[in-house]
Amino acid sequence: MTQPTTRVEIIRPVEDGISIDKVRWGWSPFWAKGKRPDPINARVETVMTGKFFRELWPHGRMLAPANGWFEWVKDPTDPKKKQPFFIRLRDERPMFFAALGQVRPGLEPDERDGFVIITADSDQGMVDIHDRRPVVLSAEHAREWVDPNTSALRAEELARECCRDVAEFVWYPVGKEVGNVRNQGAELIDPLVAE
Repeated sequence: MTQPTTRVEIIRPVEDGISIDKVRWGWSPFWAKGKRPDPINARVETVMTGKFFRELWPHGRMLAPANGWFEWVKDPTDPKKKQPFFIRLRDERPMFFAALGQVRPGLEPDERDGFVIITADSDQGMVDIHDRRPVVLSAEHAREWVDPNTSALRAEELARECCRDVAEFVWYPVGKEVGNVRNQGAELIDPLVAE
C-alpha cells in the first residue's frame, strides 16, 4: 500500500525512450517548500495554468501505474466513522494515473524531486465515494501522455477529456486495516465480508 511521501515507481519519458524511477509522491516548487506539506494531487482544472505547477507543465508528464486506489467514506449515521473502499478497473487491468513530476539526473534521489497525480471531478455513482478521482488513462492514451512529441495542447486534451469512464470501474468496502501503514499484503484489497 502506497502512502503520500513514499517513493513509488513512475514511468517518465527520457531522451532515448522511457524510464521507470522510484520518486517521492508529493511535490512543491522551491518557493513553497516548508510552508505546508507537499501536495500529492493536482486539479486538472488548474494544473496547466496555475503558478504552483508551472515548473512541471507540460514537460514533466509522467505516469503512476496502479492496480487501484482507496477512498474513505463517512458513515451517514456517524460522521466520526469512515469506511474504506477500494476502487479498481472492472477488468482488473493495471491503471495509468496521469501525473506531473520532476526527476533530476543522478544516482542519488534529490529531495526536490517528486510527483503529483492529476485529479478530476468524480461523476455518476463514484461521487458517492469521493468528489475527486485520479485521471486514469487507457494504455493508448498513457503512451501518448508520456510521448515527448505530444504537444501541450494535446496533453491538456488527454488530461481533461480522456479519463476512463466511471462505468469501467468497480468499488467495494474493504477492511479498516488499510488505514495502518504497517499493514501490507494483497488481503487489504479483499472485499469486506458482510457480518
